[in-house]
Amino acid sequence: MTDTIQDLLHRLPKTELHVHLDGSLRPETLLELAHDHGKSLPTSDVHELAASMLAADTRNLEEYLAKFATTISVMQHADALERVAFELAEDNARENVRYLEVRYSPVLHTEEGLPLTETVEAPLRGLARAESEYGIKTGLIICGIRNMDPATSRDLADLTVAFKGRGVVAFDLAGAEYNYPAKKHRDAFFTVINRNMATTIHAGEAYGPESIHQALHYCRANRIGHGTRLHEDPDLMQYVNDFRVPLEICLTSNVQTRSVASYAEHPLRLYYDEGLVVSLCTDNRLMSGTTVTNEYVMAHEHLGFTLEELKGISRMGFRSAFLHADEKAEMLDGVEGEMEELG
Repeated sequence: MTDTIQDLLHRLPKTELHVHLDGSLRPETLLELAHDHGKSLPTSDVHELAASMLAADTRNLEEYLAKFATTISVMQHADALERVAFELAEDNARENVRYLEVRYSPVLHTEEGLPLTETVEAPLRGLARAESEYGIKTGLIICGIRNMDPATSRDLADLTVAFKGRGVVAFDLAGAEYNYPAKKHRDAFFTVINRNMATTIHAGEAYGPESIHQALHYCRANRIGHGTRLHEDPDLMQYVNDFRVPLEICLTSNVQTRSVASYAEHPLRLYYDEGLVVSLCTDNRLMSGTTVTNEYVMAHEHLGFTLEELKGISRMGFRSAFLHADEKAEMLDGVEGEMEELG
């Protein structure tokens, strides 16, 4: 029997560089954690819960982000953070994701008294257990939040630096983009940069290319989360291309937040054809109802990407990982044979 494109893309060795811990719980786990910690949910039926968490009718990024209040409410204890991190890595490993970077903002998980350091230690334990059981390699990215006081971002930058070499690989800035410019948080980024650590920033998703400009030129981002509206500034797009700044592309999420009108209108095809460095990511497996494999399938079905082109995107994902150069090269060498066997 001939393998379908979905079968081939499931078997394709992949990376996941942009996925939120608090947006990627299994619905069953969300139910169990709510029960264990006395939190109320819209329903106790797992299928209804999954449907209620899906961002199928959100009108903008802010409405999409509002759904996180539910998941964050059940992630205020170390056991929950460890479990969710382990299961996220397990789910990725089962679809042949070989390298996973998980992002979240620790400060959001201290509402019931959990020490800030433990909000990092707990998911690191979960990821380490998944690495041991499944052979997947992982890294943790700590996020500042745009609409919080920049002093909080500086504290989170200090936390990032404290865990350098212990599983935390980078610092990010997430949250509502409109009216919350990245440049207000640049001190946090320079804290991280001055310790020779990597940075990525959500930019160009709900706001125009000037947001990407700030991420690059004020905060010195090494990668851009989304970058959906980069094409509106051809000169900036040329800069991103010239300096090989990777874009973390999240097709389904961008459709749900109305960053693009449809899959077919997503600029990924343009970016790829122009030679930009891109990777395919889920953003949030629960809210977007997607998987890494599904994002590759959507690129194939709606944007005409061939298997060979999608192999190329996968390779770019490995090259864009926040790993040492020799580690990236070794990982790519290790998956190249598998890619060739796919035909």
